[in-house]
Amino acid sequence: MNIVLLESLGIPDVLLNEYAKPLTDAGHHFAAYPKNIDPEVQIERARQADVIMIANMPLSGQVISACEHLKFIDVAFTGVDHVDLEAARAKGIKVSNAAGYSTEAVAELTICLILSLLRNVPQVEARCRKGKTKDGLVGFELMGKTAGIIGAGAIGIRTAELLSAFGCKVLGYKRHLNGNEPSFMEFVSLDELLSRSDIVSLHCPLNEESRHLINRETIAKMKKGAYLVNAARGPVVDSSALAEALNNGYLSGAGIDVFETEPPLDPDHPLLKSKNTIVTPHVAFASEQSMEARAKIVFDNIANWLDGCQANIIL
Repeated sequence: MNIVLLESLGIPDVLLNEYAKPLTDAGHHFAAYPKNIDPEVQIERARQADVIMIANMPLSGQVISACEHLKFIDVAFTGVDHVDLEAARAKGIKVSNAAGYSTEAVAELTICLILSLLRNVPQVEARCRKGKTKDGLVGFELMGKTAGIIGAGAIGIRTAELLSAFGCKVLGYKRHLNGNEPSFMEFVSLDELLSRSDIVSLHCPLNEESRHLINRETIAKMKKGAYLVNAARGPVVDSSALAEALNNGYLSGAGIDVFETEPPLDPDHPLLKSKNTIVTPHVAFASEQSMEARAKIVFDNIANWLDGCQANIIL
């Protein structure tokens, strides 16, 4: 089998080689390349591949169709909206993801963003460097706040668990209840969650139902002065509508880790210029521990697929 990694997994080469060694020892060919989003470059590198490995780099139908031997796409990410699944389905190509690798990392950064917003950390840090005081920037405690979690998968539930430990009342929204929801969350309708929450945190996948879920209409249903955090997928939020609500003071602040495109961003992106907005370049998933965990998952995915026991199935 020809196995081609089309972008870095964010781990040291020595660890990458360690994970790849069982495959090469078994006679498979493994090649790793630096990230390049040009489809023609991707095709050149993966044309003979039986297996393609990527992280969050777009993999288009053009590339998938051009790789005539391709049988398996191994995605080192939780979301797979950057992969043309229809093209894969049409060719009978199997697809797996790396579910679960970043649960702790994303939940912890979400809490970091919330605390930084409530306590005005960027503003007071800048004041301190200029020899000034906290005057006018005294913030709020997280304890006692009502936090709403949209999307109650593993990451949403872990975030809710941490918020509960801080003394928050935690509301949750998901499309279907199964009776196994955690006791520290109260599940309500989306409208009720928006109207009651001091903090709304997004942890839902991107699909046609969730695209621009946060827009002018839904922002208007939020509590005036509330905060929004997005560590899910960028297009879940209408960036222009959110920037407008921040700039006119309807919302008090936002923590944004994901955007419509992967960073580096256009300097004119509205959320880079909006008031009281903390922005990070899609780092929530990335910690030393999570990068190692996802590398193990995706190499295990290949071993399982080769054994006829596909895991973490998307297609």
